Amino acid sequence: MKGETVLITGASSGIGLELARCFAAEGCRLILLARNAGALETLAAELRQRPGVEVRVLVADLAVPETPGRVFNALQAEGTPVDVLVNNAGFGAHGKFAELPLERQLDMVQVNVAALVQLTGLFLPGMIERRRGGVMNIASTAAFQSGPRMAVYYATKAFVLSFSEALSVETAGQGVTITAVCPGPTRTNFGRAANYQSARHPVRAAMTARAVAEHGHRAFRGGRWVVISGLQNRLLTVFVRLLPRFVVRRAVDWLNAGRLPLNP
Repeated sequence: MKGETVLITGASSGIGLELARCFAAEGCRLILLARNAGALETLAAELRQRPGVEVRVLVADLAVPETPGRVFNALQAEGTPVDVLVNNAGFGAHGKFAELPLERQLDMVQVNVAALVQLTGLFLPGMIERRRGGVMNIASTAAFQSGPRMAVYYATKAFVLSFSEALSVETAGQGVTITAVCPGPTRTNFGRAANYQSARHPVRAAMTARAVAEHGHRAFRGGRWVVISGLQNRLLTVFVRLLPRFVVRRAVDWLNAGRLPLNP
């Protein structure tokens, strides 16, 4: 894998940051994209200390619809092919749909879904033509059920999982890998960004971002289509499929209602 160019969105923290470290350990060239310039530069400086690792920083906001096209065109103009695309950028918002700002939720759809689809649509054809690389999409165990009090977030992750599985079938035998990584509760900045922390999700049960990233990275390199991080999370998705949907809806509502407010 040495010499591959890997574009990672949402690389400034959490799972995206840890995935950057995973790919850097292989000697890949990295393109790190996020809004936080300072955090990106700090990570880039760390990764450049590894022998032979090249890192480029792109400061951009995927909530702006024009961003994916601008990124693609800039890289195309300078002759930089992307071998691996990691669609990690995303965020959530906690609260009842009708009580949350609509603009914030539309931004969520733009980042979690529209930008992911556009980036994939722009970069995947080149990967297929070269018969190498692939796309890693960060979904969630939220993808396996509806999510009262986080309705849009759960729905976006269901889209990511469905989209990824369909692409896996469409691209089979063409030399590329499409992997949907589905982490459960993870110790990242997600809860603070969403203004959410559930008293009914024990913090000690949450996985670290590093563990999720390393698991997802191994699965991607192993050619797996869907990977659920953590035994507890895998069992949970099995139960979700077995239980009546109305029971699952009520259970998720109960979990998401057990909220501890986070100070901004």
